[in-house]
Order: sequence, then C-alpha cells, then structure tokens
Amino acid sequence: MLNRVSRRCFCTAAAAPTTPSPWLFVGLGNPGEKFKGTRHNVGFEMIDAFAGSLGISMNIPLCKALFGEGFVGDAPVLLAKPQTYMNLSGESAGPLAAYYKLPLNRVIVFHDDMELPCGVLRLQEKGGHGCHRGLKSVINHFRGNREFARLRIGIGRPPGQMDPKAFLLQKFNATARERNGIFSFLMVLCAVVGQD
Repeated sequence: MLNRVSRRCFCTAAAAPTTPSPWLFVGLGNPGEKFKGTRHNVGFEMIDAFAGSLGISMNIPLCKALFGEGFVGDAPVLLAKPQTYMNLSGESAGPLAAYYKLPLNRVIVFHDDMELPCGVLRLQEKGGHGCHRGLKSVINHFRGNREFARLRIGIGRPPGQMDPKAFLLQKFNATARERNGIFSFLMVLCAVVGQD
C-alpha cells in the first residue's frame, strides 16, 4: 500500500506543469515630476507604456523601485523603474534580479542612447555601458557581468554646441515624441516574450 501511494505521489509531482522563468524589464530614468518627459527618462516611459498596454499597476515599492508584475500570454513579466536616480540604477536592478533568482539572460534594461537617432530602437543582446552611467551602475551591481540585453532608445545628439547634460534633461518636443516608436515596438516585444 505504501509503495502504491509513493508511486502515485511521485507521478503526480512529475506531471505538474512548470511555470516559465519570468522576464525582468528595468527602465532607467530619474524619479520625480521635474524629470518626467525628458530624454533621459525614455526608459521609464517605455516601462509605463508597456505596463499600460498590459494593464499592470506600477505602484509596488520593491528593491528601491516602483514595481509591477503581470503576463504576456503565459510568460510572467516583472517591470521596474528604479527610484535611485539614474547613476545609481544598479542599486535597484541588482537586488531585483537576485531576489527573483533570475539569470541575466532573462533581464532587459531599457535606456536612452544619444548615439542612435531619435526614435530608433535597437535591442542589443549584451555589451558595455557606452559611457551611460545608469548602465555602468547596473553592470557593477551585476558583478561586472554584461550578459544581459538592453533596449537602446535613440534620443539623438545635442544640436550644435549644446551641453549634453542639458540636452538629456530637456523635454521632447512634439515631433521628437512622435518619432519615438515606443508603441510599435511594444507589439514586437510582446510577441518575443509571448513565444518563450
């Protein structure tokens, strides 16, 4: 009788479906109204647009971030906006990945990129920080590991002799905002995650 019960328990446990490992999407930016809508905050805007399209609330404080969770099809997604300010983003991203025991191939960091024209989006499998201090902080808190994807969101170069820091903290004009193809990219990202 005991053998029969043991076999039955073993078979039931083996047949249980497994939940896929979640994806962690981290948008880089600066918290507060002062920075809302600026070029440096397009990572936050991408997370907000993604959350809005999936009906995910971004109101849970976790690991120094505003956090939300939901699904794309059957794939679980975790969304985070670090509230540490840009240059300390790793203080949030590192602990979040560790908390959920995620391999870095399940992490995508969304960030602004002056090297890409405004509105150009590029998904990069891995790489360095490219002088982006937010990315540098993330890499440092991933113990130097660069094996995570990043979504580079083009914001263009500053015009003329304009100070790059001033350019980053400037709000988008209407034309530039239209060029930022956030919503079209969301459909592609949902398709990629949903296939996992």
